[in-house]
Parts: sequence; C-alpha cells; structure tokens
Amino acid sequence: MSAVRQIKQAKKGNKEALLQLILADKDAYYRLALTYMGNEHDAMDAMEEMIVLLYERIHQLRDVDAFYSWSKTILVNICKALLRKRQKLVLLEDLQAADGADSSSHSLTNDPYKISDQQMHLQELLQQLSEPQKEVIQLKYFHDLDYATIADLTEVPVGTVKSRVFQGLKKLRELYGRDVDE
Repeated sequence: MSAVRQIKQAKKGNKEALLQLILADKDAYYRLALTYMGNEHDAMDAMEEMIVLLYERIHQLRDVDAFYSWSKTILVNICKALLRKRQKLVLLEDLQAADGADSSSHSLTNDPYKISDQQMHLQELLQQLSEPQKEVIQLKYFHDLDYATIADLTEVPVGTVKSRVFQGLKKLRELYGRDVDE
C-alpha cells in the first residue's frame, strides 16, 4: 500500500495503517527523539506519546504529503514538553537536596555503549551554545534536515534558522580553536 493511501486509511481511523506509516520511518523518528531527549528510554517515551497523539489528531492533517513533517513537528513538541517537565523535576530535586534531602548523584547518560572521546568533546562544545543554536545545528548536521524543515520543526523563520546555524558554528569554531591552543 502506498504512503498516501495509508495516510488516507489512517485518517479514516485505521490504526494499522498509521502504525505502518510510523514504522516505515521509525529510525528517523528515533534519532530525532534521541537528539532532544539524550537517552534511549526518554526517546522511546516521546515516540510512544507521539503515536498516541498522531492517532488522536490524524483527522486534522489536511495535506497528506505533509504527514512526515507534521508528525516530526509533533514529536519535537512532545520532546520539548518532556524536557520542560524534566527540568521542573530537576529543580525540585535541587531544592530538596538544598533542604538536606536525597543528594545522590545522577548519571548523565543511560547509554550502555561507550561514547568516544571525540563525541564527548563535541557534546561538551555543543553545551556551550544557546539552546536554539544547539537545536538547529543538531537538526542540520546530525539529521541532515534542510533549513525549511528545521524552520517548520522549530516554528521560526528560515532566516532565523540560518542565522542560528551560522552563529552557532562561529561559536563552535572559536571554542574548538581555543581548546586546541590550550
């Protein structure tokens, strides 16, 4: 069954057709969620929420050709909401720790695979960027998305995306140069 036909079937309430559409691009969804969430467990949680939301809102999709960009925008919004919720929990934990409550250390990653020194260094450099700059650079260079798609996902004009990429890369070059010279 073609993707367009599956989308039309999904819009009529066919859960199997919707699931097949998602499975056809599951790796791209997963990589996108992982970029935002930072670990496998949270990325899978975001994808689960996306599937539920897609099923609930598929009837709102007007242009069947826009399914994948529409669904990825939903996934990005879910990831951002989960991150905001996580940040509130971290702030609450920090407040409790300041009050003498549990102050156990938390691991930054649950990834069972060893991250190479270069990847760790790149992640450290990316942490020096503003969140909007880091987001567009990851979408552009880790997911190979074009400026228009990034603009849709981040809900900002294409010019803003280009500016954030340019300024972010400029800052990364400065940071990398400083790090090499030290």
